[in-house]
Amino acid sequence: MIMYRGRRTRERIGLVVGRWQHGRSLPDEPNTDMSLKDWIKRYLPGGAGSPAAGSAEAGPSLAVAALLVEVLRADYEVAPAERRQVMTSVSALLGLGPEETQALVEEAERHIDQSHDLYQFTSQINRTFSEAEKVRLLEALWRVADADLTVHKYEEHLIRRVADLLHVPHSGFIAAKLRATGA
Repeated sequence: MIMYRGRRTRERIGLVVGRWQHGRSLPDEPNTDMSLKDWIKRYLPGGAGSPAAGSAEAGPSLAVAALLVEVLRADYEVAPAERRQVMTSVSALLGLGPEETQALVEEAERHIDQSHDLYQFTSQINRTFSEAEKVRLLEALWRVADADLTVHKYEEHLIRRVADLLHVPHSGFIAAKLRATGA
């Protein structure tokens, strides 16, 4: 239960709420005509429009590489064949050269170490990829999982979650698995 300490606190809380709703400043504060969006850009790290947010062009490419690396790490054993498949898939999906592919995969690994969910990656892909491109991405994820000739249950679970977040129907999920693994 939240308890307020007095009338002045209740009035001040009411004024703060009123300021954001009505664009007014508090009586004892200088006049600051700042919207909530401006406040977020100014005071929060990585807010909309800040350099930390990254460029829009690098977003989907980084997201693709990050999802491939997530599958690579899903079974806690990184086989050399899986790493080669990640590099091949990133290069094929994005049309990058070997140096660019290596740099993008390294950047993706750094982002994954700081990430806490898949949504930040799948949301970028949802905004830019067509249905067919999403299925191609799922095939690439299955190829990475199958590169060591064993699809671990954690890898399969991760790919299923990605397919759900990408809004790919179950039939597309299964078709991508069959095409990629040859089963």
